[in-house]
Amino acid sequence: MCFGIPMQITESDGIVAAAKAGDMVRRIDLALIGPQPVGTHVLVYINSAVRTLDAVEAAQITDAISAVSAAADGAPFEHLIADLVDRDPELPAHLKPAAKEAAE
Repeated sequence: MCFGIPMQITESDGIVAAAKAGDMVRRIDLALIGPQPVGTHVLVYINSAVRTLDAVEAAQITDAISAVSAAADGAPFEHLIADLVDRDPELPAHLKPAAKEAAE
């Protein structure tokens, strides 16, 4: 499985940056998103930043990754995805008209 890791830029020369996630520090390529200031949260795939994130979204993705790891280890994980527990799934806005039409 391949997924992006939220990281925060700690140094940047405009094209390449140093970014960290927990204890992990990587040199990442900014070519896909352009220069970013120190402190910016980015989603990183294979050492390339693919998009910027706000701090809340970065934390949610980090928690989701931690939840998958905890579940695989048989450890409690519900606290990491509390925003998803006890709620009905919601369709994205672009799918709602088709679902309404199918239900009629």
